[in-house]
Amino acid sequence: MGGSRRVLIAGESWVTHSIHQKGFDAFTTTSYHEGVGPLRTALQGAGFEVEYLPNHLAAGEFPGTPGELAGYAAVILSDIGANTLLLHPDTFDRSVPMPDRPAAIRDYVERGGGLVMIGGYLTFQGIDGRARWAGTPVEAALPVTMQLTDDRVEVPSGVEPVVHLPDHPIVAGLGARWPMLLGYNRVMARDGADLVVGVGEDPLIVAGTHGQGRAVAFTSDCGPHWCPPPFMEWEGYAVMWSQLVGWVAGA
Repeated sequence: MGGSRRVLIAGESWVTHSIHQKGFDAFTTTSYHEGVGPLRTALQGAGFEVEYLPNHLAAGEFPGTPGELAGYAAVILSDIGANTLLLHPDTFDRSVPMPDRPAAIRDYVERGGGLVMIGGYLTFQGIDGRARWAGTPVEAALPVTMQLTDDRVEVPSGVEPVVHLPDHPIVAGLGARWPMLLGYNRVMARDGADLVVGVGEDPLIVAGTHGQGRAVAFTSDCGPHWCPPPFMEWEGYAVMWSQLVGWVAGA
């Protein structure tokens, strides 16, 4: 979008509430975590200006219109469920009508924006189908279709990605051997989309267009647990993400 290097990442955060049972007695602790670090560092190292909205802030602060999104070269959704963007706090708490943000994302891509969805327990359909992106306007903008049920494929023994289109700009120069991943979301590539990299018998990276814009599905995670340390420490990790987002942004 106009040569911009601004990227918006939404998601990649969680709160853990733990119960500590010690014999008769128990107490609880709560901790906050973010998984955006490796991805953000990779993109900043490639010269992108990264803005980050963790899940609890994205609920209220994610842009509501295609015009507000137009200042970003790419929007990245990673481990953020559809409900977080559908249910603005004003709507959920006070029954105030608010913009349809998944529809705004679709329209933003139609008008030339870039969209990336990264896999996880709360993207695509996710654990127990709770991510709920199937059937939304965001799915319509992506180069894949989703299952209606839990779509996780857990591979604790590891699975090695297979590059199908080595000349595609997203994977240029990365070679054929990639470190193993430990799981992904199962999706189907749309007709006419580019299956750039596979994993098992399913897609890992699918690239396509929607209207005037571009979109990519990366079906595994950008960090643990599906993306283990050897993958994040791989010299191709930062190159892949910078080329992927660069392609989506129209480079």
